[in-house]
Amino acid sequence: MTTPTHSTNNSADQKAAATLASRHPRIIIASALFLTFFVLGAAAVAPLAPDASDLPVRKITEQLEIPTLAAQMQAIEERDDLFVHEENVRRGDTLGSLLQRLGVDDTAADQFIKSDKTARLVIQQKAGNTVRARTNDDGELQWLETYFSVNQDHAVKKMTIQRQPGTDQFVATEATAPLERHIEMRTGNITSSLFAATDAAQIPDAVASQLVDMFSTNIDFRSDLRRGDHFEIEYETFWQNGAMVSTGRVVAGEFNNAGHTYQAVWFDEGAGEGGYYGFDGKSMKKAFLKSPIAFTRISSGFSMRIHPISGQWKQHTGVDFAAPTGTPIRASADGVVDAAGPSGGYGNLVVLKHWGNYSTAYGHMSRFAPGIHKGVKVRQGDVIGFVGATGWATGPHLHYEFRVSNKAQDPLKIKVEQPATLTATDMQRFRSAVQDLQHRFALLRPDSPA
Repeated sequence: MTTPTHSTNNSADQKAAATLASRHPRIIIASALFLTFFVLGAAAVAPLAPDASDLPVRKITEQLEIPTLAAQMQAIEERDDLFVHEENVRRGDTLGSLLQRLGVDDTAADQFIKSDKTARLVIQQKAGNTVRARTNDDGELQWLETYFSVNQDHAVKKMTIQRQPGTDQFVATEATAPLERHIEMRTGNITSSLFAATDAAQIPDAVASQLVDMFSTNIDFRSDLRRGDHFEIEYETFWQNGAMVSTGRVVAGEFNNAGHTYQAVWFDEGAGEGGYYGFDGKSMKKAFLKSPIAFTRISSGFSMRIHPISGQWKQHTGVDFAAPTGTPIRASADGVVDAAGPSGGYGNLVVLKHWGNYSTAYGHMSRFAPGIHKGVKVRQGDVIGFVGATGWATGPHLHYEFRVSNKAQDPLKIKVEQPATLTATDMQRFRSAVQDLQHRFALLRPDSPA
């Protein structure tokens, strides 16, 4: 009986296998499967077509060269063996903690990111943003990339840090990145508050705030909501590489409040202008907000009262909305700033002139919003100032007046004339869009058939 001998190649294979198993355990499994495949495939029978079954079957034998483990090992070593990690930025993250989760152990990269103006954008990322990095076996950074918003127009830039080959030098660049626009549809039910409902429906806060603004002409969200109210909403999202980077405009919404249904859809009026319209085609942008402050309470109404400073019985010519100092105050309708400055007992006062003979006044502000001065045009919902206690005020609140022909009226009871509908030219296009929306919203409603 001949004793088997081991060749030098077999010894090299054993060493390669041991090394491979310690460094790349998953490759051993793949290699075993690979070898099994080729051993089984070394001799195969090739059947002829079914209609030639009566013909003799030929057996074809071919010697196949099977790569050795040493050759596979060498191929792995020769390639650029790099690893890509992806992480979301967390609240409280430092550069060190983020790089550690990305598998980066590179002093040169750390110093470059801290010192380079463009690379420092990594440190300024918002929680939830995605960062990808590629490293080698030793944790040295090869490249890093991330995306970030640069303005309110949903423009997004891609920032890349690239290692110069064979050095410890890096280059950081940024470029505008194309985005994918998606349309999201959600529905929610009121059980306690609006934001609790939007959170449950996974609707971003920025979209929920737009929902409030869109229906503020009909619903006072601090007092009108009822358990069982529900809403449907359609809004824009912008995506990059499979990740959402920002939200956009609310395209349409439907809100059922206390048995009344309110609907609104954004309609492009052309020339870069647009606005919200009811499904009947009536504009909503010229109606007055029911409250210039979101989520507050009325501390004093439009009525006779004892003045808190003078102690005299007199008419209170507006409505007081109690709110913490610094709460944003919004323009209740489109208009032009007629006055902005100190005004006796009103303290810091802004007066807006609207269409027709309507005007509104906002008193006791702690400060004015940037750019608010006489002659400036504002749109409904724009922030014009912030709650304070200037003038004759005993605590922080907004004194809000609604004036018709410069005479104060109760803003909670005034009947404002309805704005005009869309033109006949636009109405056909508008109705087509609304019909499609109504169908989709009907499918989202809680009572919609399954």
